[in-house]
Amino acid sequence: MKNIKSISDETLISINTKPSVVINKFWFYAERKIDAYPNPNKNCGKWLIFAPITQIDDIWIKIKLATEEGKLGSSAKVSTAKPNPNSTDAKKSVICVYTYDWTDKDDVMRIRQRLRELGIISKIPYKADQDTLKGKYANKGDKRISKYYE
Repeated sequence: MKNIKSISDETLISINTKPSVVINKFWFYAERKIDAYPNPNKNCGKWLIFAPITQIDDIWIKIKLATEEGKLGSSAKVSTAKPNPNSTDAKKSVICVYTYDWTDKDDVMRIRQRLRELGIISKIPYKADQDTLKGKYANKGDKRISKYYE
């Protein structure tokens, strides 16, 4: 009989919360836990951070904590390793950092600056939820759907 090394519950929980290894759901979520933030309106949207799946766990933990601490917008989510039909690159994941209104440029750029402080220094697009709901995606041939690219 082979020796089977058991995995502790703590290790299992840690593995199951890493977006890079989860394949049974598309997204993990983070919600703001402190300080008030406006409710989303018809102009809500999100910054899109695309990163190699090999780096997504480290980036996600920073964004998750900043979101929960009230340093970003209302919420954030990260794609997991589960194949997504809207993905343009299976080797990358995306993190969405939500704002309540893309026309509130001060708030949108405040959040962008916070993302820079967290290490997201490359240019990233900002997409309105209206465009997502209309099914506008780059892999479907839609171009110039970003409200900002900073």
